[in-house]
Amino acid sequence: MLLYQVGVLFSLLVFLGILLRNLIDLPDVPAHSPDQGVLVSVLVPARNEALNIERCVRSLLRQEYAPFELLVLDDGSTDTTPELLRRLAMESGGKMRVIQGKPLPDGWHGKSWACFQLGRQAKGERLLFTDADTMHEPDALRRTVGAMESSGADMLSLMPHQELGSFWEKLVVPLVHVILMCYLPLRFVRTSRRAAFCFANGQFILFRRHFYDRINGHAAVKDALVEDVWLCKSVKKAGGTVVAFNGTDVVSCRMYRNFREIWEGFSKNLFAAIGYSTAGLFMLVTMISAVYIAPWVFLFHAMLAGEFTSALFWLPLAQIMVALLCRILIALTFRQSLAVAFLQVFSQIILLAIACNSFYGIKFGKGASWKGRNYNFS
Repeated sequence: MLLYQVGVLFSLLVFLGILLRNLIDLPDVPAHSPDQGVLVSVLVPARNEALNIERCVRSLLRQEYAPFELLVLDDGSTDTTPELLRRLAMESGGKMRVIQGKPLPDGWHGKSWACFQLGRQAKGERLLFTDADTMHEPDALRRTVGAMESSGADMLSLMPHQELGSFWEKLVVPLVHVILMCYLPLRFVRTSRRAAFCFANGQFILFRRHFYDRINGHAAVKDALVEDVWLCKSVKKAGGTVVAFNGTDVVSCRMYRNFREIWEGFSKNLFAAIGYSTAGLFMLVTMISAVYIAPWVFLFHAMLAGEFTSALFWLPLAQIMVALLCRILIALTFRQSLAVAFLQVFSQIILLAIACNSFYGIKFGKGASWKGRNYNFS
């Protein structure tokens, strides 16, 4: 028992070490501008985005950078998105072009198909793919293009500020940051050629056009539900360089708005993100249980039984403190609720339930569901 508890504490200290290093290796987007502006195509896929699209488009039209073109693809929306896009295009004075998406072919993920069509219509030397639920500060394009030019990267992505409205958003969505900052050494995203070290966030991905074409664009990831990470893998396999930044002060995103959307969105992505590996999912569930949930079980058992030993009380208490320290550092870095950070154990319990639902839906159900479409590429 003592050896087990020491092992769990050691694992958490490793996660803390990765986090502290990642706070250095995920810098803010530089404030400088490129010496000479190249044409940037800003590409937005939109399907049933009536709640978000107007805010997104207006923020993109306010960009300080020049020259750029804005293309928005309506991917078969059944809400008022098409009407909103037509009105915005008229108001833009020719700065925005609306594309009507073609029907989804077999074997394609909807977002990848929409982005592939946008990429074929784009004229720019740089391609920015960004989601319809994002909002961009006026200097976002200028700064990120400058960061790409100075870094020499072929692909640039960032972690936007996640707008968290409801309690469930504040509880569950920050797990994305925990996974990124505690488990993946971000310095290797740029320095290592291994595809295992990959990060990309589909909310904001900037490409050099020639390299996007080299990997055959989103056709390279047409059946990937987590297309952003697989794009990073494709770029690295083709010999390209990927860089990542903390974009909390340039781009924001309201990913989900309620528990149902969180449940469906995370369930869609989780099993796919580990390559539909049953063994990988089992390892994830075991790790979450041992590292984040079991310490609380040991602690409460020790308090009820009055057994304040190292194995039952003090080591689990140390484990809880290290886990909370990681979560607090993440909350401070990414402007999240400190109060909700102390409820991390509940967010991990929900993640376990989502993992089981993701596995069951893919293996025994109708597959992953999102925006009226079902996918099963496993």
